[in-house]
Amino acid sequence: MTETPSDGHGTAADDYISSSLGRATAGVENRIETEGDPQSAGGLEYEVVTTPVLVVGAGAAGARVAIELAESGVEPLVIGKRDHGDAHTTWAAGGVNAALGSLDSEDDWTIHAADTFNEGHHLNDPDAVELTAREMPDRIRELVEWGMSFDRTDDGEINQRYFGAQSYRRTCFVGDRTGEAMLETLIGRARDLEIPYRENVMITRLLSDGERVDGAVGFDMETGEGLVFRTNHVVLAAGGFSALYHRHSSRDDENNGDGQALALEAGARLLDLEFVQFHPTGMVGERYGEEWDGRLVTEAVRGEGGRLYNAEGERFMERYSPDQMELDARDVVARAIAQEVSEGRGTDDGGVYLDISHRDAEYVRERLPSMVDRFESLGVDITEEPMVVAPTAHYTMGGVDIDFRTGETGVEGLYAVGETVAGVHGANRLGGNSLAETVAIGKLVGDHVAKAVTGDDGDPTVTDGQRALAEREFRALSELAASDGAVTPTELLADLGDLLWDHAGILRDEAGLREGLAKVDALRDRTADLRVEGGLTSKDFEYAVDLSASLTVAEAMLRAALERTESRGAHYRTDYPETDSDWRVTLVHAAGTNGLSISRRGVAEPSPAVREALEEGYELDYHHLE
Repeated sequence: MTETPSDGHGTAADDYISSSLGRATAGVENRIETEGDPQSAGGLEYEVVTTPVLVVGAGAAGARVAIELAESGVEPLVIGKRDHGDAHTTWAAGGVNAALGSLDSEDDWTIHAADTFNEGHHLNDPDAVELTAREMPDRIRELVEWGMSFDRTDDGEINQRYFGAQSYRRTCFVGDRTGEAMLETLIGRARDLEIPYRENVMITRLLSDGERVDGAVGFDMETGEGLVFRTNHVVLAAGGFSALYHRHSSRDDENNGDGQALALEAGARLLDLEFVQFHPTGMVGERYGEEWDGRLVTEAVRGEGGRLYNAEGERFMERYSPDQMELDARDVVARAIAQEVSEGRGTDDGGVYLDISHRDAEYVRERLPSMVDRFESLGVDITEEPMVVAPTAHYTMGGVDIDFRTGETGVEGLYAVGETVAGVHGANRLGGNSLAETVAIGKLVGDHVAKAVTGDDGDPTVTDGQRALAEREFRALSELAASDGAVTPTELLADLGDLLWDHAGILRDEAGLREGLAKVDALRDRTADLRVEGGLTSKDFEYAVDLSASLTVAEAMLRAALERTESRGAHYRTDYPETDSDWRVTLVHAAGTNGLSISRRGVAEPSPAVREALEEGYELDYHHLE
């Protein structure tokens, strides 16, 4: 990475945040140890922790990697920013895809892959898609062995429901709390294997020279103590960046792009950052309150027959997608809702109505218990009346560029998995595939890393240069925590969310994207006047650190959206509304001597078996639900 030049006038906060694009660059048991007494740098005490493999992120992807490592005889250390078991995976409600054929025996993995390619507008990495589709039946059976209680048919088979743009009923589920049930199962398995876990830890830098990784630096969010992790293998499983937007389905303190920024700074490449999925149905309206704005109303509501109506009582998807209706691709449904609202047919709250009340009330309570409970707590009985919904930023298809058979990033010792990476989903994610990717690819990455670990990895070396880099990071963090300007990190992140929603939302154009980039530059300038209250253990400080990653990823996303002069999947340019066959390429981001660069890379073709499934032209027949 290159060093951002300084004019000598920036504050400590300005230096830390503005330089985010270029701050200087088996059978082994885990040993967590402090090297003598706690050491210090810039007034910040720090502990040195040693582990053969560090897994950064404790959701389903990180947990599945760690399980595979432990079962292979390698004891990793898993760290997370929240309490153990509290990860974004729990918010994935509707289900997980696997071609089991419980209800539709014609389904198989090649059709699952074909649906994924079609939904991704053929920008997907073929290895990523086909590995996920092939692996998933076994991964579902594995989860059952570990205690996950999927809903069952009357015949005792794992039940499956429709999700948008799927040719068959392929989505396995536990009511409408599938992600929560999956994470509970994975955490239970990890505890059975006694995998070490350290909670409330935030990683701020990887120790990398751009060629290899020798560890990571961060801090304990409860004590403020610095942490140096000595390791030759780091797996990033830190999520995506949808929470950068004003309206989003995540919590504000997660999915802010830290995994992507850490990888870029360490020397890895990013790709597909322009593709942000806006889920059609997020909560909206004063009735629900600000706390619930943007929170997801699971696709399972539509998968169980929920219908969308505009304020005039028209079932408007009949005009946009008469064959697939409410279960067309997410980008299609989201744009349809945005169009209805923009043309004056939305509700007073800027949304539309989602109605499941035509289904039997007991059926709704059985299949959608969490939705029933949530809305009842807000005074809405969804078995009797509709919900008000509008699109919300939900998932990011872009991320770290990896080899999906290994998780390798091109930087020795650095791997990535889950929503942190790009490739499975192409230009738009097929609903139900996010949970699938975490366990399908997570197992493969864990297996590869386990084989890469050697006996020497039990006592990795941190060079004097890397130790100096870590201590410089601690000094910078201490100075950041002491910032005493006039503007808070919360204000700046809120402004970033607004500008992305306005300039890089569902509908985009050149003028808006250029204005968005100018506003990102202006936000960077404002960090020179940052104020952080409460020190190293405060939410203010966490958000100040987040700003560094968030501004980096926001700029890269805007630049990619400006570069791609076509509309494809979740990226819709009103000034280039057509899909252009010449743009069937991915945009690759790298950090070089002149800052962030963008290049184009072609996309490989799927295997003959999947090409055959694509040629058959399978598609969902929505009217089974009528």
